[in-house]
This record gives sequence, structure tokens and C-alpha cells, in this order.
Amino acid sequence: MRVLFAGSPEIAVPALAAVVRDHDLVGVLTNPDAPKGRGLREVRTPVAEAAADLTPEVPVLAFDHLGAESREAVAALRPEILVSFAYGRIFGPKFLSLFPRGGVNVHPSLLPRYRGCAPIPWAILNREPETGITVQRLALRMDSGAVLARETVPLSGRETTESLSSRMAERGADLLASVLQSIERGEALEEEQDEGQATYCTFLRKEDGRVDWALPAPDIDARIRAFFPWPGAYSELRGQRVNLLESEPFPEDSVPDGGDRPVPGSVVALDKSRGIMVQTGNGLLALRRLQLQTKKPLPFREFANGVRDIVGARFI
Repeated sequence: MRVLFAGSPEIAVPALAAVVRDHDLVGVLTNPDAPKGRGLREVRTPVAEAAADLTPEVPVLAFDHLGAESREAVAALRPEILVSFAYGRIFGPKFLSLFPRGGVNVHPSLLPRYRGCAPIPWAILNREPETGITVQRLALRMDSGAVLARETVPLSGRETTESLSSRMAERGADLLASVLQSIERGEALEEEQDEGQATYCTFLRKEDGRVDWALPAPDIDARIRAFFPWPGAYSELRGQRVNLLESEPFPEDSVPDGGDRPVPGSVVALDKSRGIMVQTGNGLLALRRLQLQTKKPLPFREFANGVRDIVGARFI
């Protein structure tokens, strides 16, 4: 099939490679270059970079919005089907009408659960026992199209958004390849979503990363994992921002030496095998990898060596 692929971040790259392998890729639609880093250098999206390596002869289209100019450019490529994975924009009816075989979208959740732009971190935040990948028909309402295939992904409770995104990228590419083959053969089966079961996830903001130490240890640990690498979990220690990169919860409510429970955020011990032990609203959280702002990430022992009298200090 003649495919137009729409996507932007790293998670979509394996799906792009699957399309290149099995079909006639006629174009790639991605977000425009964006300034990044301290020098604010214009950087292409990971999908644009991958397209240049995989199929340098295929045009890469990057529009600020999908208006008449974009429709004209896409129509000139004569695509049969639109394949989308984390493109980040809504496709309108005029745009979707350009594709005789319609469009499909890869979404990293078990739709209709976690419709929206951040299903992977929200599944981790909510400590779900499982999540999954769905390939669905593109529809005018976000993530509401008929389901073509689903695959469940069990969660261990130690995933980060980075590690789970990597798994979803590979699983999504395989599931997409299977669905496109079924569409090409005319054998695709569609299942309408149950609107009564739909849940939604919202966009994450930088300020969401600040840790509330009054929460239970497992909830703070879930936030640290869900917010890695972005927006990043953080706290302050003696007036300095500290990025919290890796942790492990100990939910038992510990009160050292039978005394009163320390204030949440207090460092109660430096455990040589577990980490920097911090009191939470319920239980202890072992911080295992940390980073002072502008410094490099450090294992907890090295971090503690650089902080005078860390036991008794308080994260706020």
C-alpha cells in the first residue's frame, strides 16, 4: 500500500521502519524543527531523522497546522492510507478524505482507557498492573475510533516512562505491521469502543514533577518513574534543586528507635545497600540516583558524600 506516515517522537521510529519494510512509503508527516538545548539550536524530530536515514528519497513534510497547503502537498503524493503514531495533532475531515483506505493510529494504552496525549506516564502514575498497545481507526474525536487490534503489556511496577516507551515502540510496530497486512488483504476486523469505559489522561507540566513528601512512598516512587525522563521529579534540599532519578519504596511505616515519626521529607538514614532513606507520609523511600541541578547524575553514595550531614536534612 501507498502509505503516508505521521509521527514525531522516538517511540514512533520502529513503526516507521515497519512501514518502510513492508509498504510503499510515499511521505512522512512530522512536526516542524524546534529549538533545543542551551544554544536553542533547531533540531529535527526523531521521526524526521529516521526518515532521512531509512528513505532519504521520501519527502518529509512539516507544517505548523494542517490546512489547505498541507492537504495539497499530501494529495500530490497519492497516498492510499494514513498511518499515525504520536504525531500530536488532530486530523480534520478534509485531511482524512485524502486517503481512500482511511487512517489508522497506534496508541500506547488499552483503549478506551487512557485516551489522550500521555497514556504511558499515567499508567505508571496510577500503578496499573497492566497496560497495552491499540491500533485503531482514525476518527474525528481523539482516540475514539474502532479498534483493529489490541495487545496487553503486563507491568512489573518498576518501569519508567523511558523504559516502557521503548517496549511500546517495538510492540506497537509489530502490531501495526499485522494490522496493515490484514487491511491490505481486506480481512481487517473492527470493534467499536465502549464509551462507558473511556478514561482520559492530561498533558504533563514541568511543575507536576515537584514531589509532595506527604504522599505514601509507593505513590512518590510511581511519580519518579512516571516523570523520567520528562518532566522529571524533583525536590529541594537546603535551597538547592535536586532531581530524583531512581528510587525504591518501603511501604512499612518506620519510626526509628521508637520515637515520633519524622516530618515527611526528612532523611532518616543512609543505608549502604538501599539508598538515602527519606520519610514519606507513609513508609520510607530509598533514593538511589540523584542529581543536583546543573551537575551530573550520581549514585546515592557519591551524592551523599558531597552533602554534609545528610542524615537529618529535609527534602521540601
